[in-house]
Amino acid sequence: MDPSMGVNSVTISVEGMTCNSCVWTIEQQIGKVNGVHHIKVSLEEKNATIIYDPKLQTPKTLQEAIDDMGFDAVLHNPDPLPVLTDTLFLTVTASLTLPWDHIQSTLLKTKGVTDIKIYPQKRTVAVTIIPSIVNANQIKELVPELSLDTGTLEKKSGACEDHSMAQAGEVVLKMKVEGMTCHSCTSTIEGKIGKLQGVQRIKVSLDNQEATIVYQPHLISVEEMKKQIEAMGFPAFVKKQPKYLKLGAIDVERLKNTPVKSSEGSQQRSPSYTNDSTATFIIDGMHCKSCVSNIESTLSALQYVSSIVVSLENRSAIVKYNASSVTPESLRKAIEAVSPGLYRVSITSEVESTSNSPSSSSLQKIPLNVVSQPLTQETVINIDGMTCNSCVQSIEGVISKKPGVKSIRVSLANSNGTVEYDPLLTSPETLRGAIEDMGFDATLSGMTPVQDKEEGKTSSKCYIQVTGMTCASCVANIERNLRREEGIYSILVALMAGKAEVRYNPAVIQPPMIAEFIRELGFGATVIENADEGDGVLELVVRGMTCASCVHKIESSLTKHRGILYCSVALATNKAHIKYDPEIIGPRDIIHTIESLGFEASLVKKDRSASHLDHKREIRQWRRSFLVSLFFCIPVMGLMIYMMVMDHHFATLHHNQNMSKEEMINLHSSMFLERQILPGLSVMNLLSFLLCVPVQFFGGWYFYIQAYKALKHKTANMDVLIVLATTIAFAYSLIILLVAMYERAKVNPITFFDTPPMLFVFIALGRWLEHIAKGKTSEALAKLISLQATEATIVTLDSDNILLSEEQVDVELVQRGDIIKVVPGGKFPVDGRVIEGHSMVDESLITGEAMPVAKKPGSTVIAGSINQNGSLLICATHVGADTTLSQIVKLVEEAQTSKAPIQQFADKLSGYFVPFIVFVSIATLLVWIVIGFLNFEIVETYFPGYNRSISRTETIIRFAFQASITVLCIACPCSLGLATPTAVMVGTGVGAQNGILIKGGEPLEMAHKVKVVVFDKTGTITHGTPVVNQVKVLTESNRISHHKILAIVGTAESNSEHPLGTAITKYCKQELDTETLGTCIDFQVVPGCGISCKVTNIEGLLHKNNWNIEDNNIKHASLVQIDASNEQSSTSSSMIIDAQISNALNAQQYKVLIGNREWMIRNGLVINNDVNDFMTEHERKGRTAVLVAVDDELCGLIAIADTVKPEAELAIHILKSMGLEVVLMTGDNSKTARSIASQVGITKVFAEVLPSHKVAKVKQLQEEGKRVAMVGDGINDSPALAMANVGIAIGTGTDVAIEAADVVLIRNDLLDVVASIDLSRKTVKRIRINFVFALIYNLVGIPIAAGVFMPIGLVLQPWMGSAAMAASSVSVVLSSLFLKLYRKPTYESYELPARSQIGQKSPSEISVHVGIDDTSRNSPKLGLLDRIVNYSRASINSLLSDKRSLNSVVTSEPDKHSLLVGDFREDDDTAL
Repeated sequence: MDPSMGVNSVTISVEGMTCNSCVWTIEQQIGKVNGVHHIKVSLEEKNATIIYDPKLQTPKTLQEAIDDMGFDAVLHNPDPLPVLTDTLFLTVTASLTLPWDHIQSTLLKTKGVTDIKIYPQKRTVAVTIIPSIVNANQIKELVPELSLDTGTLEKKSGACEDHSMAQAGEVVLKMKVEGMTCHSCTSTIEGKIGKLQGVQRIKVSLDNQEATIVYQPHLISVEEMKKQIEAMGFPAFVKKQPKYLKLGAIDVERLKNTPVKSSEGSQQRSPSYTNDSTATFIIDGMHCKSCVSNIESTLSALQYVSSIVVSLENRSAIVKYNASSVTPESLRKAIEAVSPGLYRVSITSEVESTSNSPSSSSLQKIPLNVVSQPLTQETVINIDGMTCNSCVQSIEGVISKKPGVKSIRVSLANSNGTVEYDPLLTSPETLRGAIEDMGFDATLSGMTPVQDKEEGKTSSKCYIQVTGMTCASCVANIERNLRREEGIYSILVALMAGKAEVRYNPAVIQPPMIAEFIRELGFGATVIENADEGDGVLELVVRGMTCASCVHKIESSLTKHRGILYCSVALATNKAHIKYDPEIIGPRDIIHTIESLGFEASLVKKDRSASHLDHKREIRQWRRSFLVSLFFCIPVMGLMIYMMVMDHHFATLHHNQNMSKEEMINLHSSMFLERQILPGLSVMNLLSFLLCVPVQFFGGWYFYIQAYKALKHKTANMDVLIVLATTIAFAYSLIILLVAMYERAKVNPITFFDTPPMLFVFIALGRWLEHIAKGKTSEALAKLISLQATEATIVTLDSDNILLSEEQVDVELVQRGDIIKVVPGGKFPVDGRVIEGHSMVDESLITGEAMPVAKKPGSTVIAGSINQNGSLLICATHVGADTTLSQIVKLVEEAQTSKAPIQQFADKLSGYFVPFIVFVSIATLLVWIVIGFLNFEIVETYFPGYNRSISRTETIIRFAFQASITVLCIACPCSLGLATPTAVMVGTGVGAQNGILIKGGEPLEMAHKVKVVVFDKTGTITHGTPVVNQVKVLTESNRISHHKILAIVGTAESNSEHPLGTAITKYCKQELDTETLGTCIDFQVVPGCGISCKVTNIEGLLHKNNWNIEDNNIKHASLVQIDASNEQSSTSSSMIIDAQISNALNAQQYKVLIGNREWMIRNGLVINNDVNDFMTEHERKGRTAVLVAVDDELCGLIAIADTVKPEAELAIHILKSMGLEVVLMTGDNSKTARSIASQVGITKVFAEVLPSHKVAKVKQLQEEGKRVAMVGDGINDSPALAMANVGIAIGTGTDVAIEAADVVLIRNDLLDVVASIDLSRKTVKRIRINFVFALIYNLVGIPIAAGVFMPIGLVLQPWMGSAAMAASSVSVVLSSLFLKLYRKPTYESYELPARSQIGQKSPSEISVHVGIDDTSRNSPKLGLLDRIVNYSRASINSLLSDKRSLNSVVTSEPDKHSLLVGDFREDDDTAL
């Protein structure tokens, strides 16, 4: 037997077994079959696993053998698994009594022995065994004359269990010996070293360039042997640290057998050779299954590698290789070279063997996670109830005798025991049980992740911020891998929050280590320091408390509960504030606990209407403030106007001369309003005062609060300024009035009681309008929040999942781990995982996908999505603020509060502005007082209300005050503050109305600076779904008609789930105008090749379309008549078909093959050159060409491609005309990319780009100083969308892309890209106009108010100042509202002017770059003449657009991967 042939294992499902005697019968019968080494039948799993010799048996014969016994045997996987074998070398110890052939026959009869070779001259027997069935000891018992050759022990897994056989103190050493060229070199080394004292045996391998030496270290040292070899002229290095020969059989067997576990049945490609070695490598830097397949495919292509198994979970690769051709070091380098810089590879072990291949996983009773297990494990068991050292000794004595226990140390002080054990022979649970049986309380403290209740005192919790997760599979990846790590009990990852909650054993692992594990999986991870972030907080109303002892009773009962971290109950307010750990306890449990103490507890009702977002309260408040101020302001304004008119009238009467005091008194007494009620108190002043007080204190109440808060935080904002102006005006007027009354003045003083009402009216109006605008943009958010369900139906199940009870609870009371029932039409109250039921769920609110998503047990569901047709039971995983919906709400909230850079500038400006204005105001006051006393004439001349009846000092003070208060009134940072937010608010609102969601001010402002727009291809420029472009009939029409082909193909593909199959079926249904197709049986699919099946019952379709056939034949005549010699008139052919149909049997069967070239060739069909040319042409255009064969005759060719969106070309033309650079970036191949680019008019293309490269490309463009907008739709685009200055996501794309983007286009329309940039430009323009309004107003207004322009007669009264100030704010708001008039340009408005200029690019004008390097794939630098020729050819090509792709696209080998792997191609001309 040739050991390289090997031994295989196959698992066969067996139905019909009823009891153990059936099992015994099958094992006995099949076990006797020639070539069967071993059989294991399982009644529970209803299967039989058979290890057999492939030269004597096949899976099929074994299946038939079981069938013959009367059982039903089914072979699910006909591919057998290779089994690991091992070779033992046995030497004859005593004089051999038995003949050699007797030994051979004895051993060959033994189950598990596959091959024997005898070397009589060396007195050695080489036995190949299957270690899972038989071991060395059993072989030795059969032939006692043989003893195991210890020199080869290192190589074998079936090594002996008792180490006495290797003489005490022997050590195996492997040395790398270089420079050996032939066998005389090896024999020289063997001869010299073998004679040294202390060297027992030596074997030198020329192929492996190594020496294996068994020696006695007390007689000779490694250094000495190395020197001896080097003295002969061969450089020598110690390959492995010397090993004492004491590996137990189980240990070695486990070392050999474990690698298989990491991948079920990875198929070995080539037989392994006798000098095969196995090396295990640890690979850091693998992220996903594609890394695994990448490494496996690259290495398995090497001829000296016989097998490779890569495990993503264990970050390992187990390579079997021909040791004579390659060293582990070069394999290590080969793995690193697969993706330079990505993988870090280290060699862990190198087990050399003559083995065949890994054994089937069903044979070993070894736990699955064996790979990461050391040969022994340690567990700590907490032991309560020990009193003295005799307890310690008795536990140590009993447990150390248990099988598998290597050592035990019990500590009385720490109340625990540390046990070192063999995980194959015992488990921590068994040991814990054994200690409990002795009468002690024992709990495990951190070996198994499952023991949640028994974590005892040693579990801690930490939170880790995780970045780089893009979808649910990332979450699953992190959770799955971390659960495997020792010391981690549980992990829960929230995708939207980007947070992982980990419960771990601090004795084993620390949070930084956990973060490191996550980073190794390829995500960013940082430990969140304030760990109380994930604690639940509960506010309860507790009724029925009477005194402090009630409070104490509740607090003490709750704090005793596990999981409650803090509790505080207030008797006065009947409120309880509780912090708890949501993993251990939930709000319902807490309420039950309080109720069990005899009190009533209920949740503090939360307002679910998102009222904090709709600004209703502020709107109400400002409206009230405005109306109050207005109500009192109107009479004040009336009085003021009346006084102004009267003053003017009297002034003209007296010809503008200043009046004396007496005249003044007479005048006042003649006017009703100036009559004095009390000395110094006129009717006018009294009315003004009475009307001003409510405005100052009720209308302005809110300003005072805000101003106080601002000053408390040492900042000065708008409110401070307003309060300052009104308070000073009011106080000043009141003081003057009181002074006049005190002096019993005859002449009435001039007061400023009119200022506060006027100011407050304008300001309140501005604020009211602003909040109304803000409320509008928050509606989207309020809608999101209102999507949340308010109640949940919680059910309790028994162990068999039978429903025991259900209750309706508030959604806030749902706890993690609750089972919730969701009926059809109901909303999911929380995020969870389906545990029972099947249904379709509408997740459009989260994902934007209109298609409902199928849910089955294990699927995740999202809060707020709607269940459609089936009832589901879900287990809650994220509740409250952790649900996806809450996280999205949070994101949107953050986006709305995110400030644009200009906005921050305005806020900063306001901060400096207020102190500056106060300073200017005080300066104005002082300057005018000084000027007045130095030169009174100026004041006299320019003070409008001056008359001689007032003293000089009062005149100066009043004049100065009036000027400074006017400065305060007019200076308005309001308009500065309003300039940006109002425009951004209106801009985002208008965007939303037009189907463009802009997240916050920053993207809206950034978009106008964009210089480069990068488009993804699939799903962005194209529809992302394949469509049939053309069907070509390849036979004469009298053989098989066009309709018949469609009917057959449509029926055949109706069972396929492949996107191409779906496209074909859809097309056939449309063409045949039917909803139902024929019957398809024996459907088989070969991934990457095609399908085969049998089709019947299509006659009905043809009858239905019979009257249509004639018509269609004429229509398709041009396609059908390929073979000119057989040309017939299409009408006659249709008659023939008619006849055929009528005569056809009802159930005619057609054997159908649909697939690529390889599939046809594999099925023995010949593809002639014409067909091949057709295919090549389609492939050159970036389409997928599929061949159809019916009854072994090639009869049709179908071209399928992803089609370009109709508006894409126009959108790109407009972007270019706006002066932007447009780039296409796709993961697809360069042919397809070029084809699409030529259709839409893009000249710069990056093809075959990975998602990470997309980010790099965006970065690269940014480093060139360009602002980049990225337009994409898929998960693969999301990193680039986040990286770009403006990420624009297509609304029909994935939810992740939408999350990553700054702008979301709700409609799947590329013209919205143009509209979003256009809107941004308009908004920024508006913001700039607003700033101009605000700044000009202040720059002009302040000097006028300060009286700088008095010489030219420009004088402002305080009320005029406040009116102007309000006018500036209102003008800014109105200017922003002008954006409301923005109309998104329509397709039609763009189309007409653009049509004349758009011309499709000929491929020679397109530069295609593969990957992200800027070196184009174009032809080398051309001379002038060549270029002229090219251009002229290009222009001719664009005229003859049909021929275009034929002449000028660079043809390359048709892309094999493009054939059926769903890598869809596209082109513009649809033939049908």
